[in-house]
This record gives sequence, structure tokens and C-alpha cells, in this order.
Amino acid sequence: MSKDITRLLTEWAHEDGPTARRVQGEDGREKVQIRVCIDSFNGLLQFECDGRPDGKAPHGREFYFDYLEDKRRKHLDAGSAPEAFKLTRGQCRKLFEESGMLYHRYVVLLQMGDYDRVIRDTERNMRLFRFVRSNAAHDADRSHLECWWPYILRIHHMAVVMKSLEDGNLDAALASITACRTRIEELVPQENEVFTLERTRSLEALEQMATEIRSRKPLTELEKLEKEKGEAIQGQQYEVAARLRDKINALQDRNGKG
Repeated sequence: MSKDITRLLTEWAHEDGPTARRVQGEDGREKVQIRVCIDSFNGLLQFECDGRPDGKAPHGREFYFDYLEDKRRKHLDAGSAPEAFKLTRGQCRKLFEESGMLYHRYVVLLQMGDYDRVIRDTERNMRLFRFVRSNAAHDADRSHLECWWPYILRIHHMAVVMKSLEDGNLDAALASITACRTRIEELVPQENEVFTLERTRSLEALEQMATEIRSRKPLTELEKLEKEKGEAIQGQQYEVAARLRDKINALQDRNGKG
């Protein structure tokens, strides 16, 4: 079999920027391919949609993280003290590499609209963040991933929001944004430039998304009357505004009694 990939590149013409597609591998597993063109270099990147993105199975487990979680579980089952279980620098480095693989995958999957897998991968990485924070032996390792909490919360909830929008549930989408904003605002502040920047960016992105969703949402009868009243006042139509005010008060009274 020829090792030349010219035919594959020709069949998949490059457009502006990387392009991603799903393919079924020879092993029957679904994969994502990314078409790249950098200066004079043309090629393909590929990762697994499920399991580790690189397709490896460290220590016979789906993820290296699974292996370490199991190791800690055995440690506790043996009656050992929880604080006696510590992650070495080398183990933390491998966890950081694995979380980076998931990060690169869920960024692409979010763009492709594969929201269930984005939720799955962000939830796994958040568990990994907590695991490292609780068990790493060295301070630098315990704090290494903490600055990324605003970003991962935003990506996770964006996928939840997009699923709600696909179902036409605008209220659920807005509730998810509110929940995400609350979680980010409750994060312990860090003297870290990345944390500060990602917190600001995430809150701004959430507000923009909420504004866009609210613009799609049909106004209630009360909101319509309030809007008409405001327009009447702006147009100096005070008698119209007064009648609308009376309608608003009557509607509020009915709703209150209800």
C-alpha cells in the first residue's frame, strides 16, 4: 500500500482554515480527521472519538486517569489513610498530558456540534482536576490545572446550552448559563493571569450568549405591554401610556391572585 497521502488530500480540498470530518476507522471505531494546511505543508490529523484520543490504553485501562483512580481505591480498600496516597511528579505529568488530549478533542467536537461527547470529556477533565488537586504531592502540581476552571466550566455549559437550544428549550438554556455564571463567580480568586483572563472572557461570552437567546424568546403579554408603554412615553403619547399602565396593573393583579 502506498504511503503517499496526495490522493487523500486532493479528494479533500482544503478551504480557509482547518476542516474537520468524522470517519469510520478500519477498526470500526469513529474518528475525527482535521485537514490542515500550513504554508507549504499539507496533511491530516486524526483522533479517536471515544476513549483516549490517541487510542492507547495505559496499563490496560481506557485512560491513565482510570488506572490511578483504581490505584487509590485499592489503597483505601486496604485500610490505608487517604492522605497517604500521593501522586508523584511523573504521574501528574501524565495526567496533565491526558487532560490536554481531551481539551484538544472537546474544542473540535464543540465546533462539530457533538455536544454529548463535549459534556462527557469536560466532566472527565473536571474530575481529573479535582483528583490532582486533592492528591498531588507537590504544591506546583496541585495548582497546575486550577487556572483553567473558568474555561472548562464555560465549555461544559455551552454544550449543555446548545443541547437545550436544539430541543427548543430556551428557558433551560438560560438556566444553564445562569448556573455556569454562578459557578465561575464562586471560584476562589487566584493571583494568576490565565485565571483572571479566562474568568473575564468566560463571563463575557456567557452574557453575549444569554443576550442572543433572550432575543429569540417571544415576549410575554406583560413584557409586550411594558415595551409598548415605554415606546408611548418616548413618543410623548402620555394618554396611551396611561391606558397601558392600567392594563399592566390589572394584569399584575390577576397574576398575583393566581
